[in-house]
Amino acid sequence: MAKGSYIDGKWSAGEGDWFEKTCPATGDTSWEGQAASPSQVHKAIESARAAGESWRRLPQHDRTTVLEAYAEAVGERAERISEAISRDMGKPRWESMGEAGAMKGKIAISIAAQVERAGGRHDETAFGSAILSHRPHGVMAVFGPFNFPGHLPNGHIIPALLAGNTCVFKPSELAPAVADIMVECFEAAGLPAGVLNVVHGGRSTGSALLDGDINGVLFTGSAATGTAFHRHFAGRPEVILALEMGGNNPLIIWDPADVDAAADIAAQSAFLTSGQRCSCARRVFVPDNKFGEQVVEAIVERARGLKIGAWDEDDVFMGPLVSEKAAAAATDFQMMLSKAGGKPLRRLKRMDRGGGFVTAGVIDVTSASDVPDEELFGPLMQICRVKTFESAIARANDTRFGLSGGLVSDDDALWLQAHRELKAGILNRNRPTAGAAGNMPFGGPGLSGNFRPGAYYAADYCAWPQASQVSDKAERLKAQGFPG
Repeated sequence: MAKGSYIDGKWSAGEGDWFEKTCPATGDTSWEGQAASPSQVHKAIESARAAGESWRRLPQHDRTTVLEAYAEAVGERAERISEAISRDMGKPRWESMGEAGAMKGKIAISIAAQVERAGGRHDETAFGSAILSHRPHGVMAVFGPFNFPGHLPNGHIIPALLAGNTCVFKPSELAPAVADIMVECFEAAGLPAGVLNVVHGGRSTGSALLDGDINGVLFTGSAATGTAFHRHFAGRPEVILALEMGGNNPLIIWDPADVDAAADIAAQSAFLTSGQRCSCARRVFVPDNKFGEQVVEAIVERARGLKIGAWDEDDVFMGPLVSEKAAAAATDFQMMLSKAGGKPLRRLKRMDRGGGFVTAGVIDVTSASDVPDEELFGPLMQICRVKTFESAIARANDTRFGLSGGLVSDDDALWLQAHRELKAGILNRNRPTAGAAGNMPFGGPGLSGNFRPGAYYAADYCAWPQASQVSDKAERLKAQGFPG
């Protein structure tokens, strides 16, 4: 049976439109089925609502035990998880194995974060005690992205369940297969029916979920979609929104710095996961001098030498983009930059093997005009040469986004200046911009989100605090001017 919806612990065929996902490397079908209909989405929400009555009342230890068992189940299925991710969205096997490992590791991190950031406190007072506790919101709608289709929704689902919420998960229609294995892992862990429900599909399925009786939205995706979600819930402050929406991320390279090391960091910042990470460097600023030119030449050399191939080929750094449509969008974006005055140093091209395969591109936009402040999800680096470090800082901050950024330099004073002035939630020195730790927050200002960073800080928005003053018995109160 095609798996279109998982409601109250049972899979059933979807009642919506048929859709299938093809592997962008081979063209083979990696998942197929019917989307969940609006009525199935509403049933999934009702199931989550009903299951929440008992799930939220479980002792914290019992919920934690179930999720620890889920971590073991994920570890046992790492190979299958990895293959499902790679076949759906194209990333090399080494990357998808890393994602499967991050999914398992997320559980221990989330447990620690829940204790630290959303745990309880009991303080003695003159009248009795002051007690801090946390309560779940209710039913949380989780929207998964295609680039990390297991790890990123997992990073929302786990903290939400730990806090006592229940979830309805809509995987990306561009990478749906891993969700089925996640369900298998939750079942093996003994998660009660209805606590997690899954609805497959595209926009209509997502719209039905947004229109349902939900208490929160946990989203990772584009700025356009996240902004539409924010607009959808305007005037409804009772619905918690956690929106992670990507970035147009800057990387500044300034001498003194080793040219080859700088080029390595820049190339990995821009081309990891074929540029399909929201934290990838899109804009690289270098000094307009001999050092800057050497760095640019070294970056182009690396772009030219990257090994590109299918997920199951050996020694591959970069796989295809998620779809042929994404590959066409990348070449169109490059053409737009060229028409604006950009000078291609290494063209991003569609490869002869078809599918989503493209080469890594580097384009000099120093003399370009009207370059849009947009996030291209693809392996295209924009180079900009500037005269001063202050100009690099100013140009780096000239964006509506603020997710990640970085500085490559051996100069401590420049790092202090960059750390003080750059507007980025993830700011690295002499490391790729795409490097982020699970035990740290993940998010940034501007169009990169709504100031609810995920990863370690997901515990913050998965529960609301309740502060109590407690006395064992009622006693008469005294106050100036109050009748005795």
